Amino acid sequence: MSIQRARQLRKTMPAPEAKLWNALRTLRPQGHHFRRQVEIGQRYYVDFCCHASRLVIEVDGDTHFMGNAPKRDQVRDAFLASEGYRVLRVTNDEVMRNLEGVMVLVGSALAAGPAPPSP
Repeated sequence: MSIQRARQLRKTMPAPEAKLWNALRTLRPQGHHFRRQVEIGQRYYVDFCCHASRLVIEVDGDTHFMGNAPKRDQVRDAFLASEGYRVLRVTNDEVMRNLEGVMVLVGSALAAGPAPPSP
């Protein structure tokens, strides 16, 4: 994926991602700076990432639960873990119906601190 593609994704965010992005931006005064559509390891772009906390947040739509997608997500998550990132996956539905609960999960993940270094 090119930088131009990442820019395009940022401009055309699905409603659940836009809603979560607005909520994540409120965490900046507490020192949690999230970026969106971030390239990690020249291999993957993730929905949201806080580099300082080594936390990736993925907002999954229905397609993530069909066909080979769960296996691809598992491979992707393993790669991100090998790069020192923790992955928090939430569904579009969770973001749209329970943003407060999603933000509690995000807060808990941030409070846990950065992922331990990979061996």
